[in-house]
Amino acid sequence: MDQNAKSALNQMKHEIANELGMDQVKIPVNSGDATSREYGFYGGIVGGEMTKRLVEIGERQLLKTKSN
Repeated sequence: MDQNAKSALNQMKHEIANELGMDQVKIPVNSGDATSREYGFYGGIVGGEMTKRLVEIGERQLLKTKSN
């Protein structure tokens, strides 16, 4: 993956987590202390919102391209 794209997606992930108030949630990453359910719950919420926003961006780009 392109490093710029990877960085942009990571930034988006953090912004969405912040907007959802999840930046305060501390899941012990790679420590083995979190359950699969915990990772899935928090990851699913942020990932779902990221997907929604990326689709919206894509749709806007398609409409913009089509109108030109």
